[in-house]
Amino acid sequence: MKYLMYGEETERLLYRPLIPEDYNTWLELFSDADAARFVGLGHLYDRDEQCRIWFDRAFLRIENEMGGLNVIADKNTGELIGQTGLLVQVVDEQQHLEVGYSILPRYWRKGYATEAARKCRDHAFENNYTDELISIIHVENHKSAKVAELNGMTKWKTTDYKGFPVDIYRITKEEWGRLTQ
Repeated sequence: MKYLMYGEETERLLYRPLIPEDYNTWLELFSDADAARFVGLGHLYDRDEQCRIWFDRAFLRIENEMGGLNVIADKNTGELIGQTGLLVQVVDEQQHLEVGYSILPRYWRKGYATEAARKCRDHAFENNYTDELISIIHVENHKSAKVAELNGMTKWKTTDYKGFPVDIYRITKEEWGRLTQ
């Protein structure tokens, strides 16, 4: 599947496939109520159910060639840090390619989300997948909004996405070209 980035790497991170054995580690994401809410699973109160739905969606997305999230792991230790990738999304009846990212709480505020998101952005534009990228961010998720801004994106619009108020951040290939010159 062309949008998956298995085998890619950054200064600190390796990209690999999500595997069923990652499940217990990924449960940690849902220990934070805001993280669960921001990814659209806060209405469920059981962490196991939240994680199961996350994994079901992830594998379904890959099977249907709608992009997918790669595990990002520490290059030195192999520890799972988060998931990031390129996702085909429909927003306001228009199809877009999204840079998505979620980082386990113990790795927040260490620059991993920004490092991973930039790699996704560069990969998409270098491979001519699209002329623009978006990130869909819950309006109260200020940390993810900051990551989008550090990824060269600007707030494009606010809309409803799957029943949640979100800000859509965007960068065009032309804007990216000016950033990387």
